[in-house]
Amino acid sequence: MIIWTDRRGKRMEAPRQPTRRVRQSTTKVDIAGFTPELLPYLGQAAYFQLGMFENLALAISTAPDLTAKEELSAAAGRALAKHQGLVAEIRRRGGEPAEVMAGFSSRLDAFREQTAGADWHELLLSCYLAGGFLDDFFIRLSDGLPGDVGPRVAHLLGQDAGTDVFVTHLKAAIGADPALGSHLALWGRRLVGDTLLVARSALPMEGITADESRIEPVFTELIAAHTRRMDGLGLTA
Repeated sequence: MIIWTDRRGKRMEAPRQPTRRVRQSTTKVDIAGFTPELLPYLGQAAYFQLGMFENLALAISTAPDLTAKEELSAAAGRALAKHQGLVAEIRRRGGEPAEVMAGFSSRLDAFREQTAGADWHELLLSCYLAGGFLDDFFIRLSDGLPGDVGPRVAHLLGQDAGTDVFVTHLKAAIGADPALGSHLALWGRRLVGDTLLVARSALPMEGITADESRIEPVFTELIAAHTRRMDGLGLTA
C-alpha cells in the first residue's frame, strides 16, 4: 500500500520492491476520472517539460566532456519540443501559456530544486527517473482529456525522450566505480518519493479524497516502471 504524506515539503521514500516481483500489469487502471481540467493539465505538463529542458541544459553545462554535451543536447531538444507542443495546445484553446503555467511554477520549481542532485550523476539519474515517471503519469492522465486532445498529447509525450544517453553514461560510471552504484541506488529511492508527491499534487483533491483505492493501483504501476528503470541500470529499487 502507498502511504501518502502531506504537501508541506516532507519527503517520502516508497517501499522497496524486490526485482523478482515486478511484473508488467495486464489490466490498465482507468484514471480518466482523475484528470484535471484541460488548461490546468496542459499548464502543469508544459511547465514540467520546460523544467526538464532546464535540468538538461544544466547537465550539458556540467558534463565532463564534449561528447556528453553533444549527446545530451539532443535529449534537451526533445524536452523543449514537448514543451512547445503543449504550449501550442494551450494557445489552440485560447489560453496564454505563461498565465496557464504560472499557477504551477512554484511547486514544480521546488520539486526541480529538490531533485537536481549534488553532482552530475545525480542530476542525470533525476532526469532519467523523474522524467520517465512523470512522462508516464501525464500520458495516463491524458486519457481523460476531451475530444482528440488526449490522443494528440499522449503521442507528443510518448515520443522518444533520448533517454539512451542517460543509461549509457550512468552505466559506464557505475561500472567504473561500484561505490557510485550504491550511492545512486539510494538517490533513486529518494527520487521516487519526491516524484510521487508532485504527481499526486497534480490531481484534483476532491477526486482523490473520495476514491483513494482507485488511484493507488495507478501509482503502483508507475512505481513498477520506475523499478524497471532502476533494474536496467543495475540499481536496487
